[in-house]
Amino acid sequence: MAKAKTAGRVKSANKPEKAKSPAKKASGAKAAPAKKDNSIAKENYGPRIKDLRIACKLTQGEVAQALGVTPGYISNVENNRTAMSLRILIYFAKLTGQTLDSLVGVVEPDYTESALDNKLKAQLAQLSDADKEKMFKTLKIWF
Repeated sequence: MAKAKTAGRVKSANKPEKAKSPAKKASGAKAAPAKKDNSIAKENYGPRIKDLRIACKLTQGEVAQALGVTPGYISNVENNRTAMSLRILIYFAKLTGQTLDSLVGVVEPDYTESALDNKLKAQLAQLSDADKEKMFKTLKIWF
């Protein structure tokens, strides 16, 4: 194998020269590896989470305990500093009696019908049987 002498170093002619690593920070600390984020993208739904929590008369501590997280985490979510994972978001939806699409917005146009159906079902569930009968008669007239 032929060797060439370059600036005080001996390198092999058959081996490619290694790429130089980027300069380290002055502190000598290595950059942290990128974290894999499995949560739903933050779409500024923090205020919606806070409004629902307050409407349900729950404290951050009570929500945190029900979801198995810390009150600080709930605060961070409400202030859009972090996003809930899908698992936590599902539990929050169940806790507050909401659907996922009502929390984060409509994902697909076809899903809008389902969300509207859920809203109608929720309203109908609050009516007495007599009021449901009146509603049905009214719908029959219109359609």
